[in-house]
Amino acid sequence: MFGFPSLPILLLSVPAVLWAITFHEFCHGYASYKLGDPTAYIRGRLTLNPLAHLDPMGALMLLLFRFGWAKPVPVDPRYYKNPKRDIFIVSIAGVTGNIITAILVGLIVRFLPVAVLKNFAVFMFIQMMVLINIGLAVFNLIPIPPLDGSKLIYPILPRSLLQKYFWLERYGMFVLMALLFLGVLQRIMTPIVGLVYHIVLPSYMWLF
Repeated sequence: MFGFPSLPILLLSVPAVLWAITFHEFCHGYASYKLGDPTAYIRGRLTLNPLAHLDPMGALMLLLFRFGWAKPVPVDPRYYKNPKRDIFIVSIAGVTGNIITAILVGLIVRFLPVAVLKNFAVFMFIQMMVLINIGLAVFNLIPIPPLDGSKLIYPILPRSLLQKYFWLERYGMFVLMALLFLGVLQRIMTPIVGLVYHIVLPSYMWLF
């Protein structure tokens, strides 16, 4: 599932990647905005323009390996009335947006004529929209800073461990790259992504 894609699939993945990272970050910013934080709006990040959210390396990783990252939307928890709860909501918003996208695509597929699905470009674009959005969601749930998963466990960590976890933030990307190089991320993510993929799409769309 995480093999290097062919050129046609690579090209069809581009719009899926741009949507996945853009909507992911927009959802973070919108959730924070609704909770009273205007930071994303002021910085011009409360938008569906992919150029506002694009991180070149993260987008390339998502394009090639089906997991990656965007430029994080700035948020300021000082605006939140209930910081622990609201940080959790904002952190899970991006993942939720990607999962909703995958589910909606899966629902639309069920109403498309078979003749449309027989078109290679349409068929593969649907595959990429589902896979990339699920991959981005699952990747971001890994509890290693700076991924969203790390912020989801902040509220439940005791203070003694919280300080050590903050220290890990300086080295989180190095840890993630090491796990990628060793194949650990692939072994963790492949069965989870595959399970959600098979739930979202009808069986006649399965490739894996």
